[in-house]
Order: sequence, then structure tokens, then C-alpha cells
Amino acid sequence: MDFALTTEQQLVVDTVRAFVERELYPHEQAVERTGEVPAELGDTIKRKVIELGFFAPNLPEEVGGGGLDHLSLTLLERELGRASMALSVFWGRPSGILMGCNAEQRQRYLLPAARGERFDALAMTEPGAGSDVRGMQCFARADGDDWIVNGTKHFISHADIADFVVVFVATGEEQTASGLKKRITCFLVDRGTPGFEIRRGYASVSHRGYHNCILAFDDCRLPSAQVLGEPHRGFELADEWLYASRLTVAAMCTGRARRIFDMALGHAAERRQFGQPIGRFQGVSFKLADMITEIDAADWLTLAAAWRLDAGLPTNREIASAKLYASEMLARVADEALQIHGGMGLMSDLPLERFWRDARVERIWDGTSEIQRHIIGRDLLRPLGS
Repeated sequence: MDFALTTEQQLVVDTVRAFVERELYPHEQAVERTGEVPAELGDTIKRKVIELGFFAPNLPEEVGGGGLDHLSLTLLERELGRASMALSVFWGRPSGILMGCNAEQRQRYLLPAARGERFDALAMTEPGAGSDVRGMQCFARADGDDWIVNGTKHFISHADIADFVVVFVATGEEQTASGLKKRITCFLVDRGTPGFEIRRGYASVSHRGYHNCILAFDDCRLPSAQVLGEPHRGFELADEWLYASRLTVAAMCTGRARRIFDMALGHAAERRQFGQPIGRFQGVSFKLADMITEIDAADWLTLAAAWRLDAGLPTNREIASAKLYASEMLARVADEALQIHGGMGLMSDLPLERFWRDARVERIWDGTSEIQRHIIGRDLLRPLGS
């Protein structure tokens, strides 16, 4: 691996960092206070990203995207991680699973998403089926050339601003070597479809303004043309296109940790107690040393996994390691930075208490820490027949 960034990669980092600091940071406090991003502000952010030529950077150039490789995209996500997710979501990165669209679906969903004309959201999780995707109860039955969907999804990120949702639904059962398992089908569902409702979800301590939503299906009739990929093959479709979402979490955690560290470092150099900067005390300087070491370690784990993806190498374990370590690292760094700031760290005048709260969800969504450890352990033991 070449540890030096190319000129193009450095341009990505510098451009996104400047945009985040100029266009997103100034609005964070208002979003945190109100729990909302005004529609006009979201539209403005999206328009400026489009003008910058960076919208849909994760999609190939032939469909109107930026065509970034995995490493460059990871660098971009790392910089976006510095800002409020409620604001950075408008730097559109349509779900890569839309590349599975057929010709007609591309015109209705993929290409408009790449142009920023339509926003998508991804829906898997249910009240009784989180990490256990095969345990979902939301079910669709065939009715001629249509499918009738009933059930509920929850914790669906930013569905409130989505024009359509990519939904995974059980459509039957099949016998496998390990027993009976649900067949899963992926559907494209437009906002406003009869029998389909998007509701605001639960109040969360993490990422205020970046809303989770509840999706309710009540005899929602979908034509077969809304099936993404093939019926009953949704699980394979997800494996093909959604494998790198955990890498995005790792990258954003690393970017946010660096912003937090910069605040802690500056405070340690400026805050004086007992006649000297507090950074001169070993109790503080050792915290800073541990923080930057962990951040660098998470950064290299994440970039190495992205590099392996670009090289076409097996990367499942490496992505799991990056997501696991980066998300847990962020929690430790946020906690230590708050400690360095003392009582002021807990006050809403500073963003540290927000970073501290926001860090908690990273160990849960896109696969809990326990799931990541399971993936890593399974990858290590499987070649040994265990």
C-alpha cells in the first residue's frame, strides 16, 4: 500500500473539509437546538454540492456519479464525518444498491438520484428483526403480477426526506442446509404509494435532526416492476451492493474523532491551571497521546480496508475490524476530550456533549459491535473447519 495520497485524493480531502467548515459547521448549533433542518437549507446544501461537482460521488460516472474509488470515497466520508449528520446527508450519496436497477428503473430511480432530483432511503430493520435480517416479519404475498405488502419497518434513517425507499421484505421460505429460512425480496417504493406511510420515529439522543422513521405497510399493492433485482434474491443483492456501508461508519467516526481531538489539544494548550497549560500535566498529555494513537490506528484500519476493496481482495473481516475499532475508539476519544474540558465539556455551549451523545449510536447501527466481532471470529475460524 502507498501511504501517500495522490494529488486527486488530496484535492478531495481539501475540498470536502473546506465545504464542511464553511457550509455545515455554522448551522450545527441551530439544528441541535431545534432538531430540524429547514427544507430550504437542505436544498441549498444539495445545490452547492452539485455545483461543486461532488454529488453522488459513490456512483459510477456512466450513470452521472463521481466515480470515486473506494479509497477516495472513504477519504470523502471521513471529512463529512466531522459535521452533523443531519446536514451532511444532503451531500447526496445514493445507495449503491440502485446499481441493481433494470433499464426502466434506472430512468425512474437511479439516474434522478444521481442528479439529486430524488432522495432514497434504505429499509431493513424491524421492531423484532435488527441484526437478524432473516427474521423479518414484514411480508409480501404474490397477487397475480402484483405484491401485497403488510408490516412495519423502524429505525429507517432519513426516510422523512426520501422520495422513495428501498425496502427488503420477506416473500416466502426455503429449506436450506441450516434449516428453514425466509426468502427476501427488495422493492422500490415511492412516497405516496397507497397503503404506504412514512412516520417520524423515536426521539434519539444521537444525531439530532437526522431522523429515524417508521414505515408502515397496510395492504400496500406494488407491481412486479417495483422489484429491484429478482424476486426472493434480495439477500444476495444486499450482499453484493451494501457490503461497504460499515466502512462508511468507520470513516465518519474517524473524521469526527479528529475534530474532537483538535478541540481537546487546543484546550490543553490554552487552559492554564497552577500557573501552566494543563497539557503539561502528565494526566492530560497521556490522554492526548492515547487519543491520537487510537485515531491513527482506526484511520489506517479503515483506509487499508478501502485499499483492499479497490485491489479486489477479500475484505469482509477488515471492514468489520475497521467498523468495530473506529466506533469504539470514537466513544473513548469523545469521553476523554470531555474530561479534559472538565465541567464545560458537559455544557451545550460546546459541541463536546453532542459528540459524546452522537458517538453512542455508532456501535449499534450498521451492525453492532457484537455482530462485527462475530464476523471477525467466523472469518478466522472458518478456514480451520470450526
